[in-house]
Amino acid sequence: MAAARRGGGDGANGVVRPRPRDRGVGGGGGSMAGRVSVLAFCVAGIWSAYIYQGVLQETLSTKRFGPEARRFEHLAFLNFAQNVVCFVWSFIMIKLWSGGSSSDGRAPLWKYWGVSVTNTIGPTMGIEALKYISYPAQVLAKSSKMIPVMLMGTLLYGVKYTLPEYFCTFLVAGGVSSFALLKTSSKTIKKLANPNAPLGYTLCFLNLAFDGYTNSTQDLIKSRYPKTNPWDIMLGMNLWGTIYNAVIMFVAPLLFSNWPYANGFEALRFCQENPEVALGHFPCSAYVAAVGQNFIFLTISRFGSLTNTTITTTRKFMSIVVSSVISGNPLSLKQWGSVVMVFLGLSIQIYLKWKRKKGRDHKE
Repeated sequence: MAAARRGGGDGANGVVRPRPRDRGVGGGGGSMAGRVSVLAFCVAGIWSAYIYQGVLQETLSTKRFGPEARRFEHLAFLNFAQNVVCFVWSFIMIKLWSGGSSSDGRAPLWKYWGVSVTNTIGPTMGIEALKYISYPAQVLAKSSKMIPVMLMGTLLYGVKYTLPEYFCTFLVAGGVSSFALLKTSSKTIKKLANPNAPLGYTLCFLNLAFDGYTNSTQDLIKSRYPKTNPWDIMLGMNLWGTIYNAVIMFVAPLLFSNWPYANGFEALRFCQENPEVALGHFPCSAYVAAVGQNFIFLTISRFGSLTNTTITTTRKFMSIVVSSVISGNPLSLKQWGSVVMVFLGLSIQIYLKWKRKKGRDHKE
């Protein structure tokens, strides 16, 4: 899912980041105590929503259901469910908060058809990777977004980065690589549908590449239509995402007898035979995705995108801890060293951004 496009990656339903001026906890209106309370509320909301969503996704990808102990093979159907819920959610929010305001200056819905293609493919690759690698490995791989960004910036646009930025990238790349090369516990491997680390990591990095294009295109839409708000973009992206996924999962299987991709009819049949999935995992995962996006909107609007990045980065670390402790994915001491290496690099990167921001604010 592409949540409020998270910078680091929470949610997956094509929502652009709002772009207010970044603020510290003490900036803006309101008392310090009030702002700290709101910040704590945002942290709790983002952490609880996305950590719980991770637990649900991991359960769906590894657990066997029913008397026949069958796996749920159509993980991409989860993205379809989230598209539908987030589309309905954004429509309600627009009606509640926008009222009868004019649509002048806001991007028309057809503007999202192109970027929604990559926003449909990218998150699908990310969730399909859970068939081949563990959830901690997936989270760690998707935390390395800075690597393709810096690589593309250097090779295509001649962007020059500072030595500390290269050091951060080295830490992240080294951590992800060492984690991938270290031996995974047999207990974790047995839970995977089709253990295949090279394929799993490839899907994650392709997910990052598609997300990068999606983010840039959403920002371009926002700049061309400045009155477009996050709910408008959430509505447009999820409308087209719902259409594309419906065609892929329900129309294509009727046209091609050996359709190799996720089959919506089989997914619905599985849900019918396993009410635990239909009444629990699917609606809960889709609902927390929408709720998590709301908390991201609130965080960015009140405290800025840098604060949101900090919260979502720490959330990813906690997701790995939760997966290891609760979901039974034990990590070796060396693997924990790789995890710390990645998040040390991300933490230094966040610190450098805070430092640059402080310098700009001081000049102003």
